[in-house]
Order: sequence, then structure tokens, then C-alpha cells
Amino acid sequence: MIQNGEVRNAFFPGQLWTDTDGNTIEAHGGTMYQENGVYYWVGEDKSHTTKKGKIWTWGIRLYSSTDLYNWKSEGHIISPEPDDKKSIFHPNRRLDRPHLLKNPRTGKYVLWVKYCDKNHYAVLTADQVTGPYTLVDPFLQPYGHESGDFDLALDEKSGDAYIYFEADHKTLLVAKLNAEFTNVTGEPSIVYDVIRPPLTREGPAHFIRNGKHYLITSGMTGYVPNPTEICVSDSFTGPFTVLGDPCIDDSSSASFNSQPSHVVYHAPSDTYFMMADRWVPEFVVTKEIYDTLYRGISSRFDKSVKASMKDMLFLAKSPLMGSADTSKARYVWLPFTWEGDFPRLSWKEKWTL
Repeated sequence: MIQNGEVRNAFFPGQLWTDTDGNTIEAHGGTMYQENGVYYWVGEDKSHTTKKGKIWTWGIRLYSSTDLYNWKSEGHIISPEPDDKKSIFHPNRRLDRPHLLKNPRTGKYVLWVKYCDKNHYAVLTADQVTGPYTLVDPFLQPYGHESGDFDLALDEKSGDAYIYFEADHKTLLVAKLNAEFTNVTGEPSIVYDVIRPPLTREGPAHFIRNGKHYLITSGMTGYVPNPTEICVSDSFTGPFTVLGDPCIDDSSSASFNSQPSHVVYHAPSDTYFMMADRWVPEFVVTKEIYDTLYRGISSRFDKSVKASMKDMLFLAKSPLMGSADTSKARYVWLPFTWEGDFPRLSWKEKWTL
């Protein structure tokens, strides 16, 4: 096992991960941006998180690496503002899942963040990847939808960008971004339509391989993990065809007890890997537990699904949202293998590029 501060030469999914100073890496719900041989990992700082939503996220942190194993802290690119209760960066605001793109036309770095307390996004821009970031729009709901988990994707050929986002807790949409990457433009396309929790698709992560566009998503069970699903298209905007659950030999029935946030392509090794979060490590999901949660949540939306009192009591005690202490969250990064054009994930205690 790697000790704090030691140089790493492999990935250890689910284990504590520290930066080059020996401090726990705080970049949850993260995404990755690459530039000039340097990888930048941006994500939520959960170091001060408490239950009941008193402190949800302690700002957004940035890390840099040249090998993907060892990460240097670049500090906060969004600092918490605990003394300003009206600020959207106050720690009790439910700030989630930052995503970062560089606009090739403007040269600006564009950062989108999600707020799950009022179901909207905020958009910021900067001249340098490390900031400072300036708030462009504090409240954006594309097409008037209550907006949830999302991913941003860049078309490197055209310079256009797209957003994949969960809308109204039942639909997953894709839309083109405007020229500045700060809003949507045109009409959205439907990836998944009219699905209710826990089957609603969220946690989208887009990637391209051999000209095919893949979208990995999770179901909707808050911080409790659930089965992942992959769909594929010939374009950014679909239509998408569902391929199914990529996880094999997964006794948890819950994506190896994790939720995807981003997919990275490492060109030197021709490796695609999933970045995922194990939000509540002490709550270990099994097939039996997932089936219990499925019945409890589904029965709220589908009268044909019957949940017992035992199911509902278990659901009430589960760390779904405000009752979850995510301060001890861990990272699960796993490489894809391929069966033709079908991506597969299997568990590894340790792996290298």
C-alpha cells in the first residue's frame, strides 16, 4: 500500500490518494483537462463536508500531473466564501461536478459548475487554467429545465462544444454551446427521455473512440452507487443506442461501488479509463441492497413496483443526499477493455498505464 507522500507508479482504486505534499486529494466529481503534456484534474473539495448539508463543498480545487499517478496541488480555483451567506460559493450551497474546457476560438478557460440545491449551473471564465476565474452567469438553466449532472465535450475538428445534461430528473439532453461556451444554442437533442429515478440517467461522461461517440451514465440514487450504462452514437448529438452495463464480474451490481464522472484517453498507452467516485465508502452496496433501494425509490414513481415497509425503512436510513458524509470519499479509476466496439470494465486492485 502506498503511504502518504510516496511517489506512485500505479493506480490503486478505492484507496486513499494523496498529493505530492502528502495531503488527501480533494477533487471529487471531477474532470480532467490536458495541455502541453500536463494533465489538470479539477474537482470538489470535500475536506470540510458534514452531514445535513451545513458544509457541502469547500470550493473547487485543481491538481496537475505529468504521469497521472502523482498530483501536485494548484490550490483552489474557486475558494469557499464562508463569511458571505449570499454568495453562491458559500459552503452550504450544493456546488457539484465542475467541468472545464478551453475555448480554442477565444483562448478562454471555461468552467461550469452545478448547484443541486436549486438545480442550475454557474459559468466562469479565466485567461489561465489556474485562474483567477470570473463569474459570467450565476444562474443558468438551459431551455428552462431544472438541470443536474452534466458533461462538456469539445469537437477538436470544428472547435464547437456540447453539453450533456440531466433535465428535470427524467431526461438526458445534449445541446451545442454558443461561441463563447457560456450558454447553449440551437435546439437540444434527446439521449434518454421520460425515465424516473432510480433509472433516470445522470453522471454522464462522453468520449470518442474510432469515430464512435460513447456516453457512460449512472442511475439516480443520490450518493449511493448503482448500475452504470453505456450508449453509443455516430455523432455528438445522436441518436444513441444503448449497449448496456459495461461492468463485468461486479458483485455489487453498483459499478464496483462507484459513480462515473469523466472518461480519460491516455494516448501513449492507447488507454481509456473511467474516473469515478466512491462517495460513501462505508456504505457497501450488494445486489440485495441495490434491489431493496430500487424497490423503495421506484415505488414512488411507478405504482406497479411494490416496496415493503422494510424496504422503505432501509431507504430512509441510506446516505442518499443530505444524510451522506462524503468527507471520506475515495476515487475509483478503472481502464476499459474492448469487445469489438463494446467497452468493458472489470475490477483491479492495482493497475498501470
